[in-house]
Amino acid sequence: MARCITCVTSLHPERAEKYDYCTKPDCRAKNARSLTIAAVSVNKAADQFVILDERTQEEMARGLFQEARRAPSISPAQPRSPRKPSHKVIPPAGSRRRSEQPEESWTEAQQNLALALHIAGRKTLDEIAERLGLRPGTVANMIVAAKRRWRR
Repeated sequence: MARCITCVTSLHPERAEKYDYCTKPDCRAKNARSLTIAAVSVNKAADQFVILDERTQEEMARGLFQEARRAPSISPAQPRSPRKPSHKVIPPAGSRRRSEQPEESWTEAQQNLALALHIAGRKTLDEIAERLGLRPGTVANMIVAAKRRWRR
């Protein structure tokens, strides 16, 4: 049978699974350790609390608890090196891409917000794009993709 490390009284088997001291106020005051608790933002309405240990510190360092709406959707642009002027080659009309800019990616939270603002009719594509920090064409693609997913 397990015993309290302070007063040597016997412990209940269920208490002995987690603690090595009894519930007397003196024993609790001498042996109880405080835990560091971190509030992790989940959404505007509520927070999630986690005990801060080695595992959760590693997860926070990897960005697991980072809010999707505050995370950048694309990496910052790399500065371009100056190029020497050269002659311009015009590709055939069928092989030209619609836009010369690379496609942007978005998160599901950004997509849901864009769809909600679009359906409510409160914002134009330009206003939604400005709010999300994306291009209007990307916002249009997000809304189309969300509507396709929604109809299934």
